[in-house]
Amino acid sequence: MQDVQHIRNVVFLGHGNSGKSSLAEAILFTAGSLKRLGKVDEGTSSMDFEPEESKRKISIGTAFNQLTWQKNDVYCIDTPGDDNFFNETRFAAQVADSAILTVGAVLGVRPQTEKFVDLIKRHNLPCLICVTKMDRERANFQKTVDGIKEATGLNPVVLYLPIGAEDQFKGVVDIMANKALLFVDGKAEAAPVPAELADEVAVMRETLMENVAETDDELIEKFLEEGTLSEEELKTGLVKAIKEAKIAPVCACAALVNKGSSVVLDAIVNLLPSPDQREVRGGINPKNKETAERPGTADAPFSALVFKTMADPFAGRLTIFRIFSGTLKGDTFYNASKGTSERFGQLFVMAGKEQKPVDEAVPGMVVAVAKLKETTTGDTLCDEANQIVYPMVEPLPPVIAYAVGAKKGDEEKLFSSITRLLDEDLTLKLTREQQTHETLISGVGQVHLEVIGEKIKRKFGVEMELRPPRIPYRETLKGKVTVQGKHKKQSGGRGQFGDCTIEMEPLPRGEHFQFLDKIVGGVIPQQYRPAVEKGILEAMERGVIAGYPFVDLKVSLIDGSYHTVDSSEMAFKVAGSLAFKKGVVQANPVLLEPIMEVEVRVPKDFVGDVMGDLNSRRGRVLGMDSTDKYEVINAHVPQSEILLYALDLTSMTGGRGTFLTKFSHYEEVPGQIAEKIIADFKEQAEE
Repeated sequence: MQDVQHIRNVVFLGHGNSGKSSLAEAILFTAGSLKRLGKVDEGTSSMDFEPEESKRKISIGTAFNQLTWQKNDVYCIDTPGDDNFFNETRFAAQVADSAILTVGAVLGVRPQTEKFVDLIKRHNLPCLICVTKMDRERANFQKTVDGIKEATGLNPVVLYLPIGAEDQFKGVVDIMANKALLFVDGKAEAAPVPAELADEVAVMRETLMENVAETDDELIEKFLEEGTLSEEELKTGLVKAIKEAKIAPVCACAALVNKGSSVVLDAIVNLLPSPDQREVRGGINPKNKETAERPGTADAPFSALVFKTMADPFAGRLTIFRIFSGTLKGDTFYNASKGTSERFGQLFVMAGKEQKPVDEAVPGMVVAVAKLKETTTGDTLCDEANQIVYPMVEPLPPVIAYAVGAKKGDEEKLFSSITRLLDEDLTLKLTREQQTHETLISGVGQVHLEVIGEKIKRKFGVEMELRPPRIPYRETLKGKVTVQGKHKKQSGGRGQFGDCTIEMEPLPRGEHFQFLDKIVGGVIPQQYRPAVEKGILEAMERGVIAGYPFVDLKVSLIDGSYHTVDSSEMAFKVAGSLAFKKGVVQANPVLLEPIMEVEVRVPKDFVGDVMGDLNSRRGRVLGMDSTDKYEVINAHVPQSEILLYALDLTSMTGGRGTFLTKFSHYEEVPGQIAEKIIADFKEQAEE
């Protein structure tokens, strides 16, 4: 087993198409963990191995692998850059010790880069910035670094300056060691600094010294007095500043042609912290609810956090967790979140789609076990005698929902398949809409739900069909009316007779139904009166004008008549129902629609567009709040107008806007829209 000081745990972060998976692939190949260099665009990458990833050429799930470099074990966590799968990235970032942020040298900092920088800052992750794709046309290193400085606040400091760009990219200058590293067959060979770069390198070395000195009181004093730092002071100061996340070193690479991956590997093992050099992890002792802490050492009590679950049709459920403290061996651990012990079989290290067995695990390692009964994503595993529960990042709320069904009618198989994926994907939700009798599947985006459908078809052999959900409209009335309902039937034998007069009027919104018995002198016998109410309630379920449930109605039973032989509960039930239907038509009936409370967070530049768009959706803006970078717009919007709002907001704001919705209340549907809904209902009824 490796000594914890020789372990590194890094998460690859960056917006879609910035080259995360390609860089992870290149360093694994350079370190000898892969036999050949796969390519994301050709579907041969070891980190993007799921068929859905190969088809779309993007990462969809977090992938894991491990390599050895200069006698250090590096655990790589490759995360998705697409907004639809950002939850995976959030979960992975909270268990990593450090981050590699990839920024493409052609496109530079993208709007989504902010999200990844926020993760780095939230978890105070030491960060290595890799300017990728230096071999591409129009690659511009300096412009990219300036963009990072301006947009992220990460304090980027160039440590490896590229020699050449585009097809002339042939090496880097190590600013600290003041030497060139020329790329030959995937390796870097030392050489003198090219003459044309000497002046620039001298200025950069001065800047590096200044930046390092500013992170430490003793160093800044010495630097101001003597105007320089010794080699040793510069190196020690730099490593300390990186580990305290005060400086983010920048290097240049071109992963697809495997230029610079050995430099990135050197930076990971020489500059980024081992688990025991990170601050202690804080949690809660579930027994006494007091705070508890664990250092990242192998001799501390064992603790780990489950941050991913994978549903495998063959191996069953794979539970993936990061060891924070102590050493795990044997065949049981304690799940402090569920308060139960779990037995496990073989312990594995993940290597792309393969799993390698190991006998024990120490801090920094990402390991997996199969077929646990109780443990789910977010649970803390620990030593039962030393219990701790770590906080878990909350999953992102779903923002888009569809009615779901099976294409060829195998509903049972479909829903059992979706249920298995719910363990794997915490942003996926399955709910039953009582009123419309539809089962809804919700996710964080259109692509997210499409990928779920593809996965279900591939893994479980059943096809999922999505359609826009029905809006749970309701009906009510605005006027007051007195109406008679009479049911009389004579057809040989005993007849049927029920006769009631009712008064109908609206109730305040949300009060549903009230029934008052105002019969005087027994014109309807006591035993038949509840039947009138029952008939009205049953008719209310299906409504009158458009087939939607009827609400907020007060009914008074005021008169009627009966027949000693032919009257029955059934007859009065029918009479009540007839009176209700007749009365509704006369009492100015209206449709009500659900109004959602919407909270939209957008960068300040997009406020005008978003507010204009909300108004066009019949929304009412209630107010605004400001945060550092965002404006928060609160509004009431009809549910029917924001079914696919997630897609529109993404295109309007370049993926930088987010929103939350919850049900608020019901309001009357405007006339022309109500007419269309009623016409559609009549058309369907005729069919």
